[in-house]
Amino acid sequence: MNKKFLTPYNPEETESAIYKKWEDSGFFNPDTCIKKGNTKENAEPFSIVLPPPNVTGTLHLGHASMLAIEDVMVRFNRMRGKRTLWIPGTDHAAIATQSKVEKIIQKEEGKNRFDLGRDAFMKRVEAFAQESHDTISNQVRKMGASVDWSREAFTLDTTREVAVRTAFKTLYEKGLIYRGHRIVNWDPKGQTVISDDEIVRKEETTKFYYLKYGPFTIGTARPETKFGDKYVVMHPDDVRYKEYRDGQQIDLEWINGPITATIIKDEAIDIEFGSGVMTITPWHDATDFDIAERHHLDKEQIIDEYGKLLLVAGEFAGMKIGEAREKIIEKLTAKGLVEKVEDNYVHNIATAERTGATIEPQIKKQWFVAVNKPFSIEHSEIDGITSGSETTLKELMQKAVGSGAITIIPDRFEKIYFHWINNLRDWCISRQIWYGHQIPVWYCDSCDTEIVSIDDVHTCPTCNTPATQDPNTLDTWFSSGLWTFSTLGWPKDTKDMQIYHPTTILETGYDIIFFWVARMILMSTALLGTIPFKTVYMHGLVRDGKGRKMSKSLGNIVDPVDMINKYGADATRLSLLIGVGPGNDNNLSEDKISAYKKFANKLWNIARFIFENTEDTTYKKDFSAYTERDGELRKKRHEMILDITKDIEDYRFYLAGEKLYHYTWHTFADEIIEESKMIFTQGTDEEKTSRKQFLLHTLKKLLIALHPFTPFVTEEIWDSFPQNDRELLIIEQWPV
Repeated sequence: MNKKFLTPYNPEETESAIYKKWEDSGFFNPDTCIKKGNTKENAEPFSIVLPPPNVTGTLHLGHASMLAIEDVMVRFNRMRGKRTLWIPGTDHAAIATQSKVEKIIQKEEGKNRFDLGRDAFMKRVEAFAQESHDTISNQVRKMGASVDWSREAFTLDTTREVAVRTAFKTLYEKGLIYRGHRIVNWDPKGQTVISDDEIVRKEETTKFYYLKYGPFTIGTARPETKFGDKYVVMHPDDVRYKEYRDGQQIDLEWINGPITATIIKDEAIDIEFGSGVMTITPWHDATDFDIAERHHLDKEQIIDEYGKLLLVAGEFAGMKIGEAREKIIEKLTAKGLVEKVEDNYVHNIATAERTGATIEPQIKKQWFVAVNKPFSIEHSEIDGITSGSETTLKELMQKAVGSGAITIIPDRFEKIYFHWINNLRDWCISRQIWYGHQIPVWYCDSCDTEIVSIDDVHTCPTCNTPATQDPNTLDTWFSSGLWTFSTLGWPKDTKDMQIYHPTTILETGYDIIFFWVARMILMSTALLGTIPFKTVYMHGLVRDGKGRKMSKSLGNIVDPVDMINKYGADATRLSLLIGVGPGNDNNLSEDKISAYKKFANKLWNIARFIFENTEDTTYKKDFSAYTERDGELRKKRHEMILDITKDIEDYRFYLAGEKLYHYTWHTFADEIIEESKMIFTQGTDEEKTSRKQFLLHTLKKLLIALHPFTPFVTEEIWDSFPQNDRELLIIEQWPV
């Protein structure tokens, strides 16, 4: 017996060496598997892209959960002989990364990006991103993720830049990208538009004011936005206001004197809410903006980009919102226009994730993707959308899931998906930051020609004078929306795309179904006429043992690398897999991880016992002379493997892991091995021979079946297994 089994299993001493052995073998690359004969060239493909972690620091337990789930799928399908590709990569995460570096520079040097200048600042950001990338890559390896490092991608590398510019130009030429004035999420501190996913909703207790607006009562928590209110809106079917007609004008006293207000009848008004009447501030509210667009109403800016009131506010001009609010109410009270005030009004306000500033919706000239505009789709592989027909991006996104082409697991998230798509607005894709894909549009300094190009433009093709590139960058989700096919070489090299796209599955957290999943479907259907993936598997959040969200303030963050160093990657993986169904949150404590370390030790001790008692035995691959008892055990083992195989095929990883754990510990160790001890001392030669072969066969099949879940300890035991067909367990054939 190998001497290493004389001591307990020590993951710290083995895991790095095992991963290096896997990486050096080249078997993470499907091309190597084909070349070495472990996979047939015409084998069914299985492909998946790693949701790219942001280069803003290190991996957290959510990432670790993602890596564990995806590696189970990848190792399982590789062992089944499929042409298996798992592409790794990282996301430049424009706003998050730039914000992090700005904070570091401000803290350490007391400077901002403007003090450094664009070029110098960009070098600092790129150095930070590279350092974060290296840390993340190391952590991915520590988790045992069998990604194809030869195909690693970065959302801001050269290949992805070509893809981004090609996508932008293509959508622009289809009329689906335009520049115009629309309402956006504006961060007054970060001085940029931000996407919905970069908003944090915070509960706020404030006052709610009921104001007299002529003959009506209106309610608001934001009196500072009301200076420009000159439209009063009500539902056309509200009998309380049937005496008023659409377009009717009324004179009334308001904050800074008399005004003329116009009655607007619109079905967006909720008759049951409050008085059923509201005034609108189209410049600073998305719903109000939509009403103004439908009725072609004026829009007036009340608050500037820094959160200060403009001249329209009269004596309050130049004040910040917090400073002005009570003073405005004092003036309205003096005029007799305050009906009542509620002190403990609770509502959610939108804040910027990176700066903490309260979001101030603004109408700004930005670049948008039009989701409701009809266009002709040249090629379509989606049921219900014919090649050459007219469609919209919204319809493509609806049909991709509604037709059954894409399955979402668990299916309850389909309702969430459709709710979001059905209410989708044009997507603002421009950002006022420096880090990221600069918008590939150039403006002529002389004749105002707008040039959209994949290649850099220096002079105007119309008048041959200098051209200046748009200084804004693209929303991070624009580049990550191309991830399933830009990572496969699109648009220049499509060899891999022909094999691996659409990808088999996307596995990601349920919290980004809107921001990433939907945008990948948008990009793939619009640009390729096909879906980006066939299945979406949503995992939940990892919480602490009490079910609380992990945060620095609570001091309950569990670092996956710390857990790996302490208990091993296999134990960490099992704690993230067993007992956690798709879409469900995982309450994780260090005790749970520690418990699974005992399982790795148990498996090690099982192997030691079997190797000790079969040193005189030659493993026979086709052994059939089993006793009746061993024949029954063999049948039950076979049924168990069939069962867990079906579970993995159907994405029930939590059940497969639990069944393997139970069989290994309670059936194989507690019952069969204990029974074997008696057979080895008291049984007949026939019983001993049969049992030794059964133990070797069962250990071998268990190592294979457990490998996707606990790759390190199984590979280490496999290395000592007698008469292996293949040197590495990673490419051993799955039991059939």
